[in-house]
Amino acid sequence: MNRYPTQPIAVYAQRREQLAKQVAKRGGGVVLLTAGLEVMRNRDSDYPFRSDSYFYYLTGFPEPEATLVMQVSAQGDSESVLFCREKNEEREIWDGFRYGPEQAKLQFGFAQTFSSSELTHQLEQLLSNQVAVFFRVGADATLQSQIETALQGVKAKARRGVLAPRAMMDVTVELDELRLFKQPEELDTMRKAGHISALAHRRAMLTAQPGCYEYEIEAELLHTFRHHGSEFPAYGSIVAGGANACVLHYRANTARLQPGDLLLIDAGCELDCYASDITRTFPVDGVFTKPQQAVYEVVLAAQNAAIEVTKPGARFNAPHQAALRVLVQGLLDLKLLAGTVDDAIETKTYQQFYMHRTGHWLGMDVHDCGSYRELDAPLGAPEHEDHSRLLQPGMVMTIEPGLYIRPAPNVPEQYHHIGIRIEDDAIVTTQGCEIYTHEVPKTVAEIQALMKQGKGASR
Repeated sequence: MNRYPTQPIAVYAQRREQLAKQVAKRGGGVVLLTAGLEVMRNRDSDYPFRSDSYFYYLTGFPEPEATLVMQVSAQGDSESVLFCREKNEEREIWDGFRYGPEQAKLQFGFAQTFSSSELTHQLEQLLSNQVAVFFRVGADATLQSQIETALQGVKAKARRGVLAPRAMMDVTVELDELRLFKQPEELDTMRKAGHISALAHRRAMLTAQPGCYEYEIEAELLHTFRHHGSEFPAYGSIVAGGANACVLHYRANTARLQPGDLLLIDAGCELDCYASDITRTFPVDGVFTKPQQAVYEVVLAAQNAAIEVTKPGARFNAPHQAALRVLVQGLLDLKLLAGTVDDAIETKTYQQFYMHRTGHWLGMDVHDCGSYRELDAPLGAPEHEDHSRLLQPGMVMTIEPGLYIRPAPNVPEQYHHIGIRIEDDAIVTTQGCEIYTHEVPKTVAEIQALMKQGKGASR
C-alpha cells in the first residue's frame, strides 16, 4: 500500500478536525492511534500489511509502524503529529519504498513528523499537562503499555508542577459515530469497490459449470478483484456448492461442483481500505430446478421487501422484520413450517432455516463500526420495544436475507441442501436507498440469461 489514498489528503485533515471537536467536548487531551505492525505468516513470510481502520481513516498513511498523535485543547484546537519509519536505503532495496518523516510531512499534511523510534522518548512530554489520553483501550497492548509507562514518568514530575492525565478514554466512542456516516469521497470509493465486486460475480456466473472446483471459481473472483485495482478481498470468499451453501461461513472452497448444484458465492473486494459485500446464488447448470426456483423466489421477495423499507426514519431492524415476514410466509407456503406467520416468528421455529440477521453496517470493515441501538436508548428496555438505530442519509448497510434447508424429518427431499442468500450493499439516501451493487443479475430470468451466454462461450 505504498501509494496515495484514493481520497484527497485534505479529507483526512478534515476528519481529524471533526474528531478534535468531539474530544474537546470531553475536555480535550491527547489522542494516540497506531497503524499496526507487519505480522509473520510463517518463518520468513509476512502477511500482507493492511493498516488499522481507525488510523487510516484519520491519516490515509499506508505504512506499518506508524502512530498518530493529536493534541487537542478544550476549545477544539489541535495539532497532529505522525511518527513513522525512517527512510532506510538498505530496507527499501529489499522491501520497497518508505516515505520517511520528511516526505510524510510534505505529502500527508502533518504539522510535525518524527521517526517511530522517537515515540517512546517523546511520550512523557506529549502526555504532560493533558486532561486525558484517548486511544483504543484494550485493542493495542503495546501502545497501552507505552502509555502506562509514560504516565508513571509524568506522575513522577508532580513536584515540579507537571500534571498527568486524569483519565484514559476509549477514542472509538467518538470515531465510531464519525465513521458511521460516510462522506461523499468515501461513498465514491465504496461504489468503485462495489462495481469491481459486481464484475467478479458476473465473471463467476459466466465461468461456473458442473465439474469445476469451488476454488477455480474463487480464482476467477480474485483475478477480477486484482485486475481492477483492488488490493485484497474484503474477507475470505465463500464459494459454496450444493450442501456447502447451508454452511453460513463455509471457507474450504475445495469441493467439486455437481450437476444440479446451486452455487452460493459471498465475496467482495476491498479498495483503499473500503469493503464491498455481495452474495449471489445460482445453478451451476444454468437453469434452476422448480424446487430451487421456488425457494429462490421467496428469498428474492424478502430482499425486495427489506429494500423497500430501507430509508431515512426507519429503524435498523425494519429491513430485517420486513424480510423475516416474507421468508416465514414463504416457508409456510412451501409446507416447511406450519401455523401462522406471527406464531412462527414468536416461537422462532423459522430459525431452523433462517438463523442470521438481514444486514450489518458496511465501510472500512466489512462488519463496520457504529452502534446498532440509539445512543440514548434506555438500558434494559423490553424486547418488544424497538430501540434500534434510526436510519439516516450517509449510512451504508448490507441487505442479505437467506434460507438454508438441511435434511430433517420435516423437510421434503426435494428441498434438501438448498442454501440461498442474496446480498446487496445499500446507501441510505434522502429518499430511500441506493443499491449500488445492482450490476449483478438477481432475478431468475437475468441469472439464466447471463449463464446461457457463458455456456455458449464454453461450447
